[in-house]
Amino acid sequence: MPARTLTRMAHDGHTELHDPETDPLATYVLEPEDVRSLLTRVVAQPGAATHTSHAPFTGGPIAAVPLSTPDDVARAARTARAAQRLWAATPLRTRTAVLSRLHDLVLERQSDVLDLIQLESGKARVSAFEEVCDIAMVARHYAVRAGRYLRPRHVPGLIPGLTTTRVLRHPVGVVGIVAPWNFPLTLTLGDVLPALVAGNAVLLRPDPQTALTALWAAELLEEAGLPDGVLQVVVGDGPTVGAAVVEHVDHVSFTGSTATGRVVAARAGERLVPTTLELGGKNPMYVAEDVDVEVVAEGAVRACFVGTGQVCVSIERLYVREEVFDAFADAFARRTRALRIGAGLDHRADVGSLASAAQLATVVEHVEDAIGHGATVLTGAVHRTDLGPYFYEPTILVDVPPEARLHREETFGPVVALYPVASDDEAVAAMNDSDLGLNASIWTADTRRGAALARRVRAGTVNVNEGYVATWGSLGAPQGGVGASGHGHRHGREGLWETTRVQTVAVQHGVHAGLGLHRLFDLGTETWPQVYGAALRAMKAARLP
Repeated sequence: MPARTLTRMAHDGHTELHDPETDPLATYVLEPEDVRSLLTRVVAQPGAATHTSHAPFTGGPIAAVPLSTPDDVARAARTARAAQRLWAATPLRTRTAVLSRLHDLVLERQSDVLDLIQLESGKARVSAFEEVCDIAMVARHYAVRAGRYLRPRHVPGLIPGLTTTRVLRHPVGVVGIVAPWNFPLTLTLGDVLPALVAGNAVLLRPDPQTALTALWAAELLEEAGLPDGVLQVVVGDGPTVGAAVVEHVDHVSFTGSTATGRVVAARAGERLVPTTLELGGKNPMYVAEDVDVEVVAEGAVRACFVGTGQVCVSIERLYVREEVFDAFADAFARRTRALRIGAGLDHRADVGSLASAAQLATVVEHVEDAIGHGATVLTGAVHRTDLGPYFYEPTILVDVPPEARLHREETFGPVVALYPVASDDEAVAAMNDSDLGLNASIWTADTRRGAALARRVRAGTVNVNEGYVATWGSLGAPQGGVGASGHGHRHGREGLWETTRVQTVAVQHGVHAGLGLHRLFDLGTETWPQVYGAALRAMKAARLP
């Protein structure tokens, strides 16, 4: 690809990304030759049907991406399976070296992928940069830690001194990753890397809306040294191509809605294929009475509106102690109104566009339904058609009643509801009043109090005095949901272990020298239980595990 994926030029009928702060005719244009090499990486038949994605900033077309068929998925899986055998036999130091080189490349080429992420998802550049940082961190973490995570583990044997037992981890084979559109680099490449370093091949299905970013990642991995065939990319809708991926792999990693996750889990279960599922979230935040409201308001703005609220772990419901409710609401609304909303492939906007007409429709429906049930708008609730087709102002609501859809359903947009609470216990009860349990946040000046409250919250991750970055960025710790938010993990050793199978190998020594279990059994059916029972009591007394 050229050093700059997108070039800035005057209006000439190409895809336009209007920058409202400069000449209104100025556009960013994605030329066909910029993406031609990327599109060839899709496993699809010559003359395949195409999907034309559209730029959220303008609604204009981006590129016609070839669509795979179920037969293409089967062919890609066969290629991946053949390549995986050699890749699994490759020394681990060679596999980790690919990740180490990728770390450097993604930082060197970040301007290219930042443009693509913004073009396809509509998010602000600062949010796109989070994805670049995330991938660099994930690559570095597994390049350094994979050897320790995959090292055989010695455990106590049946007979101390005579039995040596090791737990081994092997790659499962081909890992299928069905990725969403909201984090086109993080939720594709970020899940690909641990699967690869474990020795698996990967069959990746990015969302058609954000396929170019995933294809860019595949190209970069090849440059970093990944052998041909180990990563296969197929493109198509979930019910057809995503479902076909589930049929041909040995592990499924899916990020998306709870409803679709149930379908994926059911089909994978029929095949006895394990799954990693990160599903919906209605993530809560609690603000205690001892905080500096200005500090917390700044943190809440980031936690609620980063990525235009289209982040699985972003905050959608906020519980504030009555003592500071008014002061916090004023500070939060003031800081939210100050956010800069706009398009442009630069850092001048804090908040970008929603990704699609469908996302906009959900946001509008939730807000209007809440208002219809008596909710009050503190700020926002405006569809900004002057900026682009899907721009929506960051919105804060109060007095949202339980019967409003916004109260319980995931909005997945720049909308948050504020609720007053009278105590820690009331806050925890409200935070746990959901079948979803992905992420949560607690703010208090007393960190010991915050940590104690966190243990009572039913969520896979809980951040104290942060919204989501502290847990997500702790790459040695697992990240995942509970309840209807899914199961399994990414990050840490658990994220790597997801795509491995466990094997226990126990070696009995001394058998051919007259020792071993058979000598015990030779004592007879009445004597050997007495002898072994005495041995068990002795091992307990010696505190042997």
